[in-house]
Amino acid sequence: MKELVFGHKNPDTDAIVAAKAYSFLLNQLGSDTEAVALGEPNDETKFVLDHFSEPYPRIISEAGSETKEVVLVDHNEAQQSVDDISDLTVTHVIDHHRIANFATAAPLYYHAEPVGCCSTIIFKEFKQRGVEIPQNLAGLMLSAIISDTLLFKSPTTTDVDVAVGKKLAEIAGVDYEEYGLAMLKAGTNLATKTAEELVTSDAKSFEMGGKTVRVDQVNTVDLAEVFARENELRSAIEAQNKDNGYDLFLLMVTNILDSNTRILAIGAGQDVVETAFGHSLENDKMDLPGVVSRKKQVVPPLEKAFE
Repeated sequence: MKELVFGHKNPDTDAIVAAKAYSFLLNQLGSDTEAVALGEPNDETKFVLDHFSEPYPRIISEAGSETKEVVLVDHNEAQQSVDDISDLTVTHVIDHHRIANFATAAPLYYHAEPVGCCSTIIFKEFKQRGVEIPQNLAGLMLSAIISDTLLFKSPTTTDVDVAVGKKLAEIAGVDYEEYGLAMLKAGTNLATKTAEELVTSDAKSFEMGGKTVRVDQVNTVDLAEVFARENELRSAIEAQNKDNGYDLFLLMVTNILDSNTRILAIGAGQDVVETAFGHSLENDKMDLPGVVSRKKQVVPPLEKAFE
C-alpha cells in the first residue's frame, strides 16, 4: 500500500509544500508515497501552487481505509493530525515544532530542528541523500520558507532558513523579495471570506493546563479592516467554542507590513492571557507589538502561564 505524507489540519503553505517535497524525496529513494492534505489550501498556498503550475493535493480526513503507514510533516501532535492517527503506524516525522501528545509503538525516523520552517529541514534531507531539487519544487520550498518566516522577518527565522531560502531562490530562478511580497499579499485578501473561514483557516489546538486552547492566526495589511468585522468574528469564535469544546480561543490578527499583532481572546482563562503577555485585555483585545509568531511568541508564554 502507498504511504501517505501529510502536514497538519487547516494546512498552511509549509504543511502542503513539505508534504509534496518530502514525498518526492522518499519516492526518489525508492519508497511509494503520495502527498495529501488535511484540508483545502488557503489563498496564499493557492497562489504558490498556481504560480509554479503545481497540482493541488488530494484532501483526506482519514487514512486507514487506504493505508496503514503514514509520514507526518510540519506537525506531530495528535489533535492536529488525521482523524484516525491512533490507528496508523507513523514511519517518519519531519518537524520544527514542539513535541507533544506523541508516542509510537515502534521505532521511526524522526528529524526535528528548531528552525523557522519544515521545508528548511527537508532541504537538508535532500542534501544528505544526494538528491537534486527540481526547479519547480525549489520554488515551492522557497515559498514555504517565506510564508513561515514572513519573508525572514519572524523571530523564528534562523540563519539556516535565510541561507536555504536564498539557495532555493537561485535554483528556482526567483527574486525572493519581489516574489515573496506578492505571495504574502495574496494571502491577505480577506474581504471575500466569511467570519467562520477567518477563525478556522489557520487554527491549531493546544492542551495547556488541562484546558483546550485554540489559536488561529490571520495575516493582513490592515488591522482596522479585519476588526471592522469584530462582531461577526466574536459570534464565529463563540460558536467554535460551543461546538468543539474549546475552553479558550485566541484569534491573532497579524499585520505583515509592520510585524504587529492584535489578539481577540474569547472564553475562560482571560486572566491567564493577561499574565502570559503582561498586558490587560480591553474588551477582550490586546495589542502585541513585534509579535508575529504563534509558535515562538504566543504558545510558549501561554503554556507557562497555564502551568
